[in-house]
Amino acid sequence: QVQLVESGGGSVQAGGSLRLSCEASPYTPNCMGWFRHAPGKEREGVAISLEGGRDTRYSTSVKGRFTISRDSAKNTVYLQMNDLSHDDTAMYYCAASRQGCGLDKTYFRFWGRGTQVTVSS
Repeated sequence: QVQLVESGGGSVQAGGSLRLSCEASPYTPNCMGWFRHAPGKEREGVAISLEGGRDTRYSTSVKGRFTISRDSAKNTVYLQMNDLSHDDTAMYYCAASRQGCGLDKTYFRFWGRGTQVTVSS
């Protein structure tokens, strides 16, 4: 089993930045991802990262504004979010996969409980 704990969410004005953290235990699987779920919408894959930074991918809605990164020594994955807009308001979830990787939520077996991000106009 892999436990994931997110932190770093909060409220910010449009144009601002936040950095989300996801601490994995007891280890960080090969594929780590960030997803978000806004009321009335489907859960959306935002960013994924393969171990060692071999591959990162982003949804078109966040590409160029969000950056996923890892600190292997801390078993932590980050999501740096810049130039936030109201459309980015959602619950953000960290997810982990030991087999397969992509922006599709069906790849991911392990999920955190989420951290809320609210962007005011």
